[in-house]
Amino acid sequence: MLPGVPYDPTAARADSPKDRFVTVYGRKPVLEALADQRLSVDKVVLADNAHGPAAREILDAARERGVPVQRATPHRVKVLAGNGKQDQGVLADVVAPRMRRLTDALSAAKRPATVLLLDGITTPANVGMILRTATAAGIGGIVVPRRGVAGIDPLVVKASAGVAFTAPVLRCASAEEAAADLRAAGYPLYALDAGARRTVFDAELPRPAAFVLGSETAGITDGVRPHVNRWLSIPMSGGVESLNVAAAAAVLCFELARRG
Repeated sequence: MLPGVPYDPTAARADSPKDRFVTVYGRKPVLEALADQRLSVDKVVLADNAHGPAAREILDAARERGVPVQRATPHRVKVLAGNGKQDQGVLADVVAPRMRRLTDALSAAKRPATVLLLDGITTPANVGMILRTATAAGIGGIVVPRRGVAGIDPLVVKASAGVAFTAPVLRCASAEEAAADLRAAGYPLYALDAGARRTVFDAELPRPAAFVLGSETAGITDGVRPHVNRWLSIPMSGGVESLNVAAAAAVLCFELARRG
């Protein structure tokens, strides 16, 4: 990014409902969302073959909250939920007040000072714990791409203890796209690697900056790797080679919080 020139994406990016809502599916998660007065539910989608006491309970709960219910084919519900085995014929779109597109965050007058980029992390428990930890540490944005990373579903919501609904999630299509956009917007990219000479405790970490977290097995993906400016390590002892990615994220996030 040239000095004095505001960030402007070079190509239009398709908007997606997943950039505005957290979609929960299954009877129990949907009923829990409808019962939580702190959450704003945009709509419920119920399979047109769903009848009986369970369906009536959902319809009654939605009516009580004033939430519209749409009927759809069972196949359509599966497609919208993104999980054909556990949707139980119902889903709800919950408004995520701090969720927005990465490009919108980078174009805003007040941009996030610190950003986490999740790259290839497919375990829902890890994604949920990272959302909870990063939010608690005051990280300005957590990039959760729609491809290559576990979607924000009931498993992620449970692992985050509900924080996923209010976390500062930034959406984009892929981690590679996010890395390019962040670099173009003037964010240096740092990534964790056990062999790096500099550690998260002694490296100079400017603001703004983005920090890439890769999966424990594959690490940083090939599409993101060329965008990384510097590699950082977390010092280990006792013969331990590495930390779970959620634990590593906690170390990093609270070191950033300590620096203020």
